Amino acid sequence: MTSPVWHPFTQHALAGAMPRVDRSDGAWLETEHGRLLDAISSWWVITHGHRHPKIVEAIKAQADKLDQVIFAGFTHQPAEDLARGLIAIAPARLAHVFYSDSGSTSVEVALKMALGFWRNQDKPRSRIIALEHAYHGDTVGTMSAGARGVFNAAYEPLLFDVARLPFPEGRGCDTLAALEELAKGAAALIVEPLVLGAGGMRLYSAELLCKMKALCERHGTLFIADEVMTGFGRTGTLFACEQAGITPDILCLAKGLTGGSLPLAATLCTPEIFQAHYSPDRSRTFFHSSSFTANPIACAAAVANLQIWCEEPVRERVAALGAMQEERLAQFRGDTRFENVRRLGTIAALDLKVPDPGYLAGLGPELTAFFHARGVLLRPLGNTIYVMPPYCVTAAELDLVYDAVAAAAVGFGGM
Repeated sequence: MTSPVWHPFTQHALAGAMPRVDRSDGAWLETEHGRLLDAISSWWVITHGHRHPKIVEAIKAQADKLDQVIFAGFTHQPAEDLARGLIAIAPARLAHVFYSDSGSTSVEVALKMALGFWRNQDKPRSRIIALEHAYHGDTVGTMSAGARGVFNAAYEPLLFDVARLPFPEGRGCDTLAALEELAKGAAALIVEPLVLGAGGMRLYSAELLCKMKALCERHGTLFIADEVMTGFGRTGTLFACEQAGITPDILCLAKGLTGGSLPLAATLCTPEIFQAHYSPDRSRTFFHSSSFTANPIACAAAVANLQIWCEEPVRERVAALGAMQEERLAQFRGDTRFENVRRLGTIAALDLKVPDPGYLAGLGPELTAFFHARGVLLRPLGNTIYVMPPYCVTAAELDLVYDAVAAAAVGFGGM
């Protein structure tokens, strides 16, 4: 029987039946066809591992007390505890937390905060600046901030204009020169700090990130850090912004916020942005919400996640995983079938040389099927193979992943 389910980022005319996943544990998924090593953290969300006992217990305990309540006009303890916990670990001066449901909505909230900040001060700033190749989500605002291309071509009539910076190459002089001009009178710059995820795992330096922030400060342009993917250890530090020593005006979090267990997002901002919306004039209210804003069960899972970061050696696990990734990448650095072998923290990536590189590289679906057949969940971005496992992965498990990558080079390299 054909399933009525329409899956995300899936061309059903080519995909065939979807394997059913029945259970998960640690770095593994159990499907109807066998086990799969989750080498991409189930779309970059799982941090400590699937079904971490402390997070599972927090979900169960909260479900027995309060499942859901309207968050306009009410609050609850998990949301209060989580907000204070996030402010305690976030870059300095971030003082307010606005909850939403996903990475896309956390960025959508950030863009609306920035525009509201200027409008409520009667200052005519509305230009948004973003990096070339960026991806910030699939809602209308976040598609607008993201790169134009196959992801959003059909929706072009809905999108607003965004100023683009060339992606940093080398020292990023062209990027900084463009930002110097565009930042004059701009409302905000939004960046994925240090690594562009869906844009191809493209890396740039912490030094350049710091310079971009300084330039925005000089022009009074708000700086939005989209740490939906990079947050909670992926780049080697709790937040990628730490490596540049910067505090964004607005910080977007999701994915690893609950350890990957439940959908939840948070957008943090400085006091100035909150104060621009704080007024007896109700027209200056921040008009954004969703029905499930700050769901108590999701917030409880996120509180448990923060406790794990405090009580367990997560930073040591992150460092160890980064070192293991680097060791296993070494075999590919001199392999002429690959190029641009790279790593940042726990994220490793390399590009298989093909005649048609890019997200729609014909080899992409074949690679995914090849890896699945070998018991490994990898989902290449076209010809870009990336490895982003949960922090609980062992050396032996990681060997299975890289054995599969090496086998793929034999089977597909040089095409």
